[in-house]
Amino acid sequence: MPKAEFSQPLVPLFDVIINGSPLKAAELAYVTAIAVDEDIDVPCMVTIELSGADTLGKRLPWVADARFDIGHAVEIKLGYGGKLEKMFSGEITGLEPHYTANGAPSLTVRGFDRLHRLMRGRKSRTFVKLKDSDIASKIVQDAGLTSQATDSRVTYEHIYQHNQTDWEFLLTRAHRIGYEILADDKKVLFRPVANDGTAALTLTFNNDLVNFRPRLTSGGQVDQVSALGWNVKDKKAIVATSQIGDEVSKMGGQQSGGAIASKAFGAASEKIDSSSLTTQAEADAIAKAALNDAALRLIVGEGLCYGRTDLRAGKVIKLDGIDERFNGLYYVTGTVHSFTLRNGYETHFNVRRNAS
Repeated sequence: MPKAEFSQPLVPLFDVIINGSPLKAAELAYVTAIAVDEDIDVPCMVTIELSGADTLGKRLPWVADARFDIGHAVEIKLGYGGKLEKMFSGEITGLEPHYTANGAPSLTVRGFDRLHRLMRGRKSRTFVKLKDSDIASKIVQDAGLTSQATDSRVTYEHIYQHNQTDWEFLLTRAHRIGYEILADDKKVLFRPVANDGTAALTLTFNNDLVNFRPRLTSGGQVDQVSALGWNVKDKKAIVATSQIGDEVSKMGGQQSGGAIASKAFGAASEKIDSSSLTTQAEADAIAKAALNDAALRLIVGEGLCYGRTDLRAGKVIKLDGIDERFNGLYYVTGTVHSFTLRNGYETHFNVRRNAS
């Protein structure tokens, strides 16, 4: 059951699994809060807050509990009505106890999905005659993970990673060609930004959508992007142009961000001039990626709904029941699935849209 059913009591359930073993029901009673925070630009993070005393004031030994040692695997499941969905799979990376003179200490256990492994240490190395998708696969596999990389098609003579973490390097490579990086347990996805997909779910205002705050702005919108480089072998300039109409999708909208801004204020263009652009195919990919990235910032918004296990970063959703200008498809760039004793299970989300 991925969503709350209003015909039934909204009683959220959760489970915490450490190294493959679930916490016992009696131990789950001391979990005061859980948050699963995912974003398309950073590794997914989990926090688990544990009360440090029982109902009689007896101190509980969470801080010394070896199950919460650094590096142990941790999974979080959330849901309703006895049906739970896995929302997080990663590793414990930190412990944050809170000591107070007025009571027993509490403990926050912090973890990240396995993309955090790509942030460990800095490297300088060269990749020869490989595509970005090949590079991603190699980096991911070197980290002990499984790669699922969509073919990026353009092969480079050489690419240099200069004193960067694998995450910094790979995220930069992804952004320049319109790709993103997501983790699914031990599998890492390296794929094009998926805002051209169909809606995975619909949230309706005054039903499951509690609030939504969008912002439509023409700032940063352009109707044309040019990528300029130099072909050393042929000694010729390289020019690639992407313009209104080259968006991967208008997400059901009438006009893209560039078209709206151009109509209101006149034409505006952007140039990417780089000596590192040495092939036409590379320049074409970068120009198109830059245009789509700018367009996808036409509308940015944040919202809150009752807990939905199917509302995840990297999906397209539909929002309905608000003003016509803001109804429609949105790309989810981040979510926070939170459980607290006070508010139960809620899902906060961040979205973007490239047209209206």
